[in-house]
Amino acid sequence: MKKILLTLILFLGLNNIYAQKIDFIEYDLENGLHVILHKDNSAPVISTSVMYLVGSKEEKEGRTGFAHFFEHLLFTGSKNIKEGEWDKIVNSNGGFYNANTGHDRTYYYNNFPSNKLELTLWIESERMLHPIITDKAIKTQQEVVKEEKRLSENQPYGNLFQVVSENLFQVHPYKSFIIGSMEDLDAASVEDYQEFNEKFHVPNNAALIIAGDIDINNTKKLVEKYFSEIPRGKDIPRDYPMEQEINSTIKVESYDQNIQIPAYVLGYRTAGHNEREAYIMEMISIYLSGGESSKLYKNLVDDKKMALQISSQNLSLEDYGVYFIFALPMGEVSMENIVDEIDNEINSLQTDLISDYDMQKIQNIIENRFVSSNSTVAGIGNSLAHYYFFHDNTNVINTEIDIYKSITKQEIRDAAKRLLGKNQRLELKYLPKQN
Repeated sequence: MKKILLTLILFLGLNNIYAQKIDFIEYDLENGLHVILHKDNSAPVISTSVMYLVGSKEEKEGRTGFAHFFEHLLFTGSKNIKEGEWDKIVNSNGGFYNANTGHDRTYYYNNFPSNKLELTLWIESERMLHPIITDKAIKTQQEVVKEEKRLSENQPYGNLFQVVSENLFQVHPYKSFIIGSMEDLDAASVEDYQEFNEKFHVPNNAALIIAGDIDINNTKKLVEKYFSEIPRGKDIPRDYPMEQEINSTIKVESYDQNIQIPAYVLGYRTAGHNEREAYIMEMISIYLSGGESSKLYKNLVDDKKMALQISSQNLSLEDYGVYFIFALPMGEVSMENIVDEIDNEINSLQTDLISDYDMQKIQNIIENRFVSSNSTVAGIGNSLAHYYFFHDNTNVINTEIDIYKSITKQEIRDAAKRLLGKNQRLELKYLPKQN
């Protein structure tokens, strides 16, 4: 009885979290910086973040890897923060910082005790206004990025997603690897780096998000103090080449010296994440290959013992999405046999409506993800930035669950027909490289 009662309390607690609307205010400074404030005085912590609308998608041929490189370079220092002092300032004030780069954006964030609000705003304004971009700083960070690339490439299956991307995309810049080419970084001049910074790391290409234990009026004054005088950058034209539809199966073999077991991969190009089809595709991904309770795992790993592992990634990007299924075969099981089993599950999804049980399971997983991703002020800050930039409506943070709930079984079946055809995909054999 105690166990049942505890389960009920936890369930009600999760639903109360979901039911709570995430309140925020947003406005623009005259220089174009978009500001989003979320007040939560339940704990004396704050998360301050800046998302720049620049990722690997923005890079020119011959100058790849710049967005990710700046993720490192912009922690070097600034006019008022000496090289090597960034860590000392943050750590001595009880803070934590990090950053990450994607195809569409770069994201910097700082978590501090709430009495350090002014400090964290000063740090981010320093990064935006006058970072150190010198030959010495560039060479130091080039070595850091090269080591990161070496570690990535030496990981088993470390290049697999790059092979998927460069075969699903022929002209769109999503074909490029986020970490870029070391040759491109080495060949670039200091002026190339400075030009990239002046173009993209500007207030009118950024959103500043402050979430946590704040006073709204005081926070607005501090934002004005540290960011209002940063010059606006030039407007950035954005015109990306779009892909032709895939009308015949792309068959590829690739080799990796760091693996002993081959991987069989099916890859599909899907809709960008502001499209309704992107939401449907996420539900399809959970149903087919989202963990050990998914249809493909139970069939191929548990029941038929044809695969050691089967998993997937559903990467939702601004212009397109990428969904791929990754299987490690058991023994000598061929790719053809595994693909036949995958296609059987896809065919069933394209023909029959999924059960009420499976539909509810998908909804539960999505709601739990929402609760998890927004369980901290740092998570809420990240979500607010994402919805502002990529859904053209920050309040989607409060309505996205309703979008998922509105999707019908018929829509799932119809989307599977449109998006998961045999002639619309990459079939990749990722094989051990023989010495």
